[in-house]
Amino acid sequence: MSQTAPIDDHSEERAQIPRDAFSFEGFQRWVDSAEFPETGRIDFLRGGVEVDMSPEDLGSHAVVKVAISKTLQILVSEQDLGEVYSDSTRLTSSRAGLSTEPDVMVALWDTFDRGLVRYLPSRQSADLVPTLDGSPDLVVEVVSNSSVRKDTVILPPLYADSGIPEYWLVDARRDLAFEVFTLRAGEYAVVAPGPGGWTLSPVLGCRVRLVRLRTRRGNWRYVLEHEQAH
Repeated sequence: MSQTAPIDDHSEERAQIPRDAFSFEGFQRWVDSAEFPETGRIDFLRGGVEVDMSPEDLGSHAVVKVAISKTLQILVSEQDLGEVYSDSTRLTSSRAGLSTEPDVMVALWDTFDRGLVRYLPSRQSADLVPTLDGSPDLVVEVVSNSSVRKDTVILPPLYADSGIPEYWLVDARRDLAFEVFTLRAGEYAVVAPGPGGWTLSPVLGCRVRLVRLRTRRGNWRYVLEHEQAH
C-alpha cells in the first residue's frame, strides 16, 4: 500500500510514499531501498514527509552553496580538522526525528572521536556510505523559494534537538542575508555581526562574512571571506 503526497505548490506531479515511511524507522528503510527516488529532496521532519522536486536556482542557490563549501573545504578538510559534505549527503537523527539533506555540513574529527556523529553505511552496499548520523558541528541551508518555511521555521529546532552546535542560514534571492546561529540551552541564538559584517563562527574559531560581486556577465559571484578572531 502507498500514500500519495503533493510534491510542491507548483507541480502536478505526485510522489508515491510508502505507508510505513511516516515513521522514522520506516522512512530510513525507504531511503535505503531501490524504490527511493534518485532526484528531488525528500525529508522526514518529525513525523511528516516533505517532498520538494523544485529545480535548484543557479544564481541564488547553486553558486552560493559551491562558494560556501569551497571555503569550508579549505578551512576544515585541507587542515585535516574534519570533513565537509555537500549535495546528497543525508543527515539523520533519531532523537530529533530527522532525516534530511542539508546544503552543506561540517563534521570535525574530534566530534567523530567523541561518538557524536558516525557514518551510516547503506544496507544495499557495505561500500556505500551516503549518510551521517548524529550531530555534525555545522549545518548550512541556502533558502530557495520552495524552502523558506522549512529552512527558517521547521529545520532550526530539529537541528537544535539534534545537538548541532552551529547553523548558518543564507538567503541570496534578493538582498544577501547571511546569519550565524549558535546553540545555547537547546535553542539557536543569532550571533550578532561586528563591524564590517564580520560574524564569529564558534565552531571554526574565526570570523566569516559572505559577500557577492558582479561578474563580467552581470551575474553574482559569492565569496565566503574569513579572518582570525582577535
